[in-house]
Amino acid sequence: MKEMHVTKWICYAIGYVFIISGILKLTNGDFKGTFASLGLPFPELTLFLVAIAELACGMLIAGRMYMKLAVPPLILIMLGALYFTKIPMLWTGGFFTFAFNARLDIVMIILLLLLWQQVKNYNTAQAFRKE
Repeated sequence: MKEMHVTKWICYAIGYVFIISGILKLTNGDFKGTFASLGLPFPELTLFLVAIAELACGMLIAGRMYMKLAVPPLILIMLGALYFTKIPMLWTGGFFTFAFNARLDIVMIILLLLLWQQVKNYNTAQAFRKE
């Protein structure tokens, strides 16, 4: 039986989540109101930049290319999402509301950190792709 390479599947899962998230942010107008309500400066520009970063980095990770460059922006985006949208739920809805709503964010941060740890052990993207 052929061995299953876990890192490859982690890349596909991370890529899928961020590609879909980026596409939705670009096509669904509801996100404009969400970003505006966060109190961020230039919410529409911020939304556009986050969406493009999610889409581009998600595609690079799914293709297992330039991951040393693609992983850090997504970690920052996920930390920002936790800070701006999930942590306030601790005050308004309590711990279990926060834990439920932040579950995907937390899992994605863990997967990104695992991938980052794996990637920094390789010297080139080609060595990683041979897996």
